[in-house]
Amino acid sequence: MRRSLVYAVAAATLAVAAVLAAAGVGEEPGALSNWQAFVLGLVQGATELLPISSSAHLILVPWLGDWTYLEQHDSFNQTFDVALHLGTLIAVVVYFWHDVVAITIAWFRTLRRRSIEAPEERIAWIVLVATIPAALIGLAFEDQIAEYLGEPWQIAIVIAVFALVLLWADRSPQRRVASDLSLVEALGVGVAQAMALIPGVSRSGITISAGRFLGLDRDSAARLSFLLLIPTVLGAVLLKGLKDVVLGELPPGWEGPFVVGTLAAAGAGLLAIEWLLGYVRRHDYSVFVWYRLAVAGLIVVVIVSGARSATF
Repeated sequence: MRRSLVYAVAAATLAVAAVLAAAGVGEEPGALSNWQAFVLGLVQGATELLPISSSAHLILVPWLGDWTYLEQHDSFNQTFDVALHLGTLIAVVVYFWHDVVAITIAWFRTLRRRSIEAPEERIAWIVLVATIPAALIGLAFEDQIAEYLGEPWQIAIVIAVFALVLLWADRSPQRRVASDLSLVEALGVGVAQAMALIPGVSRSGITISAGRFLGLDRDSAARLSFLLLIPTVLGAVLLKGLKDVVLGELPPGWEGPFVVGTLAAAGAGLLAIEWLLGYVRRHDYSVFVWYRLAVAGLIVVVIVSGARSATF
């Protein structure tokens, strides 16, 4: 996708989200405001695609801002979570549309031929195999992780530890591209991706780290991470969307935040992809390591100062 088109689509999407937020379309008094949804959409779009943990930031921003509505209204929170992930899914699919089409066609071609030959065919199977562990572990343990993990003090530890993992991984030599991976190595990337269910790990961060440990160059590791997002997030959106939106009882005032959050996440996501791919062609991942360590330090300072509690 051309850079000028990325910026144009992102700007238009964010502008529509801002107008809807300013107009208060679909808002319910006392519920999550459209402006809060807009901010959280921006946070989701940027942090889902950069290796800094969207789940951690979506917990920390309301925690710092003392926005308690989502914490106190789980049905609204679940609906809104679908919106945010839908936004980032749209961003990745739009940006990598030609790749998605080519990989999908390649996968069906391998079924017809019963062999894997071209690089696109291998990538198709790498993405499929790497998605399986995250799907199985997510279905089995998502509720337990949500119940026992995600406190601010825990996030401070996790976000710092996996910053160091990214730093270590990024020292690996750049000697391979994604299509060089074996399916066993793809399975390993998938197991790593499943760890991102823990707030603070970062789905993109851990898959990029896994790719770099396996010798992928920085651009290939980032691109593989983005492609892995599509089936992983698509499955989550369909499952949660069916359970919490289609079959669930929709909470009052969900429409405005849902639309605004989706648009903001999509616009910010497009910009995050374009920026990251351009950045890693010339730099290493150390800026994200230092950012994560700074966030961990900020959490500790806020807790120690007594400004916010270490738990919810």
